[in-house]
Amino acid sequence: MVTIREHKIPSSDSKPYIAMEGPDRCLWFCESGAAKIGRLDPGRGTFTEFALPTPNATPIGIAAGPDGNMWFAEKAASKIGRITPRGDITEFALPTPNAGPDGIIAGPDGNVWFSETEISRVGRITPDGRITEFADGITPGAKPLSLVARDGALWFSEAAGNRVGRITVDGKVTEFPIPSHDSQPRAMAAHPDGSIWFVETSTNALGRIDRSGRITEHKVPTPNASLRGVAVGADGDLWYTANFANKIGRMAPDGTVRGEYDIPTPNSGARCIAALADGRLFFTQYDAGMIGEVVLC
Repeated sequence: MVTIREHKIPSSDSKPYIAMEGPDRCLWFCESGAAKIGRLDPGRGTFTEFALPTPNATPIGIAAGPDGNMWFAEKAASKIGRITPRGDITEFALPTPNAGPDGIIAGPDGNVWFSETEISRVGRITPDGRITEFADGITPGAKPLSLVARDGALWFSEAAGNRVGRITVDGKVTEFPIPSHDSQPRAMAAHPDGSIWFVETSTNALGRIDRSGRITEHKVPTPNASLRGVAVGADGDLWYTANFANKIGRMAPDGTVRGEYDIPTPNSGARCIAALADGRLFFTQYDAGMIGEVVLC
């Protein structure tokens, strides 16, 4: 049995976007509307919020870095931010103005990697703040979004390019076309079996790319669901958010949909879903200003 519990974020108009577990085992998330970084203590159900130095920065992506801090992308401010477990924040301006940083992930090389959606590049920042941008090999106008690490490289979705990209730590890019036309790939998640799963927002499916670059697609039952986030549960199943359908879905690795579950608050704007190390699942509710929790009974 699956039930959903909701946790209200203190700040009004918080518009939570990406959420990830931190080294403190708390859920850290970007408040894109309030220009804050939030933290939810899953054990106590309590929130702490940290205001960014730059107003209206629109933080989107966040990830645990190799240095014990959380790193995040400020889309409107064109900056990469770093926040310590105590809440101390440092910001690093990107070399290219209006780059639109979005997704972010710790790389296998000890650096942090991020997408630059508005200029169709992938960037890298060292723990001390040195930034490199890579454009060669990425289709112009592809709009890279989410990133995951696998096999010593970084993989990314191309929302407008209808491809999955792979970039090595020295900047060599390979692109893999998605079979469905204009699928609009977004969030990605690495599976323990070596595959990578991603949502196809426009074609109502989850995509899977294996180690050889072969892509398979698996439709979900609710029409026009607008899939936005995906995570791998402790059991190896794929859990996804359906924004327009206002549901959380569960798919087996073979593509069988095990169930879809209604979110209590209507039109909550489900975005990211994240799995914690203890197996708990949380998701962001962009329009409702909440963090949802998937409870397996």
